[in-house]
Amino acid sequence: MTDSLDKMQGVRQLPLFPLPVVLFPGTPLPLHIFEPRYRQMLKDIKITNNLFGIPFFDAGESAENRPPIGTIGCVAELRDNQQTEDGRSNILTVGVVRFKIEDYIETADPYFVSEVSYFEDEEEDAELLEPRARAVRDLFLRVAKAVRELAGETAELPDLPDITPAELSFFVAAAVDFDIKLKYDLLETRSTAERLKRLYELLSQAVNQVEDRANTHKVAQTNGHSKKKIDLP
Repeated sequence: MTDSLDKMQGVRQLPLFPLPVVLFPGTPLPLHIFEPRYRQMLKDIKITNNLFGIPFFDAGESAENRPPIGTIGCVAELRDNQQTEDGRSNILTVGVVRFKIEDYIETADPYFVSEVSYFEDEEEDAELLEPRARAVRDLFLRVAKAVRELAGETAELPDLPDITPAELSFFVAAAVDFDIKLKYDLLETRSTAERLKRLYELLSQAVNQVEDRANTHKVAQTNGHSKKKIDLP
């Protein structure tokens, strides 16, 4: 059993904070808490285990007032809480483990509470995963470097932490501005190899274009000329 699943031992019911965002395990998510029901949720989890669920839910695209049963989300762990004078809070959370909503629990609480099941990626051959992870890492660093150059930042990129292929796939999926529905698909995927494959394909499609834009931007800054006609950001 992983440390993430071990942390959820005995926790079968989660307070929910549905949001149109996708939180991945091991990645940070700052939140601003202002609705009274979620202020109450924050108070409640602080005296229990600092854990709540963030299922993906876009209220503007749904006729329901809550995520349907079967929706996937990620457990969020409260790491920091800064409360303002008017009772609002700016909090920092970190993703723990993915879950699926199995059913809703009727409680007196003003927020939703659900019965959930947790899951992680299936076990796969490390010899298959490592080269895929290296390929995704290299492409991601190329894209990140080009984006920094477009933004005018000259400092070297920090090295990626020494993490597993699964952790790398979550890190990249969270860091890149993919379509939100695509992020949800990546969250739902239970194969590290498949997630890395999809990330490699997506980054491969983007890297040359982003690097070309960065090179054009660099030439333009030095009053040079570029043969490529690319709209600069």
